Amino acid sequence: MLNILTITGPIYLSIGMGFAATQRGMFSKPDGQVMGRFVLNFGLPAMLFNALANRNFADVLHPRYLVAYGVGSLLTFACGLLLWRKLRHKGLTESGLVAMGFSSSNSGYVGYPILLQVLGPAAGVALALTLLIENLLVIPLALAIAESGESEHASWQHTVKESLLRMCKLPMMWGIVLGFCFSMFDLELPSVFAKTTNMFAAACAALALFVNGGTLVGMRMEGLLRQVRWIALGKLVLHPLMVGLMLWVVGPMESSLQVSAILLAGMPMLGIYPLLAQRHGLAGFCASALLVTTVASFFTISLILCGMSFVPGWHI
Repeated sequence: MLNILTITGPIYLSIGMGFAATQRGMFSKPDGQVMGRFVLNFGLPAMLFNALANRNFADVLHPRYLVAYGVGSLLTFACGLLLWRKLRHKGLTESGLVAMGFSSSNSGYVGYPILLQVLGPAAGVALALTLLIENLLVIPLALAIAESGESEHASWQHTVKESLLRMCKLPMMWGIVLGFCFSMFDLELPSVFAKTTNMFAAACAALALFVNGGTLVGMRMEGLLRQVRWIALGKLVLHPLMVGLMLWVVGPMESSLQVSAILLAGMPMLGIYPLLAQRHGLAGFCASALLVTTVASFFTISLILCGMSFVPGWHI
């Protein structure tokens, strides 16, 4: 258990430091947004590029991983949508956002730093593959359903198209594409550019966690615990279970990829979750879900790591 705490402890201490520094006024919320943009636009793309470009192409293309994580996420998405729509009788917009909360992880800000401690440099490959699933499948689908619940907005087909176009403009997506290209054609960056990329990549993990802690400042539960607990359970328990089930279905895979898939699925939902819900008037609800899930994830991730440490061949 002590070994597990040495992995999760620094992660949540870093989040706590970001929270405390922002709460005490050392950094403002806008400061955190600036640092977050640095991570999204420079640190994370550099890290993803390095993770892919420095490996043989056969080692970074894993169709079974994409199938297992993609189908597992879609099954979780469907469970969240049906739970909120059919059993709780909520609108399509709220149900779509809840389904996104069930099935989209904070892979970059929380997942990658944890994977980095568990797996080392191999963590970047699984992260890149997971980001493809989240950004090209889960998030556009959720936004399309949320938009289709409001008749005054465009059709869901138009929303999916617009979401995919926005995703294609993200620097982290270009980092993945370029990384795949360099790996496929066995290319290398000139030394000066390679060292610069390494510097930006090295700044990613700690800063991402610090920023994530700052975003939690000012969030209030607003009496929504009874509702958001189901989102927390769906994200932290159901999602890794579904992905784990699909790993078993698709068959043999490198242990590092299996560990990565389950851990990334067990992360809290993406940090911009409340921002995506803002235009629908559900930012407070989603912020409460994010807060509860992030706090609870300290215990659930520790339990997942502890359980995986007993699996033969999985070196945790």
